Amino acid sequence: MGQYAFVLRSGVSFGIDTGANESGSALKTISFKRSTVFAFLACLSVLLWPRPALPDASIPGIITVDSVSGQFVVVGSPATSPLASLPEVANNQEFVHLDPAFLAVSAERVKDSLLQKLGLPPGMMQGQTIYLTLKPALALDENVAFIPTRLEGNWVYHVVLPDILPRERLARALTSVFLMDFANRNAGSQPAQIPAWLVEGLSQEILAETMQDVILSVPGQTVGKIPVDRISFTERGVDSLASAREVFQTYSILTFQELCWPTDIQLSGDDGGVYRASAQLFADDLLGLRNGPAKLRAALDALPHFYNWQTAFLSGFRENFASPLDVEKWWALQTVIFAAHTHGPQWTPALSREKLDEILSVAADFRSASNSLPMRAEISLQDVIKNFNSAVQLQVLHAKLYDLEVAQFRMSPSLAILAAEYRNALAGYLGEAQVSRRGAIVKKYSSKIVSARDTLLILNGLDARRRFIAATAGRSSLD
Repeated sequence: MGQYAFVLRSGVSFGIDTGANESGSALKTISFKRSTVFAFLACLSVLLWPRPALPDASIPGIITVDSVSGQFVVVGSPATSPLASLPEVANNQEFVHLDPAFLAVSAERVKDSLLQKLGLPPGMMQGQTIYLTLKPALALDENVAFIPTRLEGNWVYHVVLPDILPRERLARALTSVFLMDFANRNAGSQPAQIPAWLVEGLSQEILAETMQDVILSVPGQTVGKIPVDRISFTERGVDSLASAREVFQTYSILTFQELCWPTDIQLSGDDGGVYRASAQLFADDLLGLRNGPAKLRAALDALPHFYNWQTAFLSGFRENFASPLDVEKWWALQTVIFAAHTHGPQWTPALSREKLDEILSVAADFRSASNSLPMRAEISLQDVIKNFNSAVQLQVLHAKLYDLEVAQFRMSPSLAILAAEYRNALAGYLGEAQVSRRGAIVKKYSSKIVSARDTLLILNGLDARRRFIAATAGRSSLD
């Protein structure tokens, strides 16, 4: 009987092979936090017993709850962690206080949410038994232990959780065990290797859309024998990527290679949440592909049959990607599109004017004589069109075209309209696509349709409007 133990430390998985592997290697060990070792070993003897050998009355005080589908068996004790009364727990919506009944309901709801993500109706799949054991938390940063076990030809899963932990960690643990169970339906003796980005991405999707409905917590206090819980009025379901957008206002989206090989800091969330946000966006874009959920299911089914998840991933998405390089190219394009259309905090009218002035000016070096030192000056787009050759024009104007498109979404309304018109003027001259004020493409060109002379007239007219807006605001940046 082979067993594989994993400790989920803020998303980081460590492994123990309790038997010889395929090559006959000896036992491998890892180090644990001291606070986790004793509690983990105390639960281990209970966890490794098969279900029929664990009658409810065999251990005094033990509580056993089966979930509604019967797939989840939650084992706990009447004791609760003294940490539950701490202000940082009682008054913090990000922490969840678990008991067996609440955990059984939360596990079923996470499972149903993930089935929907995979394009399957809730309750359709009945997997192998998953044992969830609760123990009193000794610290707020305790690990979650995950033990897949091969028993009589089937995989059985044991998860040991502290009764107080962050919602993110609980969502990640339940997502991880569900994906493992889903992938191992047709597995042999080797369990599936679930990529970190998929666990992070799907767990973030669940938290972003329906955190309060899916993950339940024991009420924080009782008033007149009525349990009263903390209530958060955060609106969810409108934009599941809202938190990711906030992260990407400060940090860059990770590349595909960085998603494939995360560091411990990234997995723990100490990178500012960049890995989790990037993984969520990556998973969201994959599911948005044509038949994306079905392709992801195919990739999960293939995982146990390959030694690395990348091969299984490419087999599931072979219609879209022939090689990892194709994935990198596709993902690079997706990140550019996301960045260009992400609404950041809107600029004030004054800052919008400054930004627009900055975009519409071009830094250039010139010499007053052939033997003089170069001097730096700010010139207009009209000067670029009139005085520079085609190659330089293309380089400068294409850069300004992109800057205008990105900045347009953060400017105050009147300046956003003006920025869109500047962009369309350059697009017509360069033969690029024109966009509407809302960012939708309304025309697409393959060659110049507006002459240099007409473009100069359009830009002069827009500059006049820009001066008028600045004057009416009590400032003229062009005088």
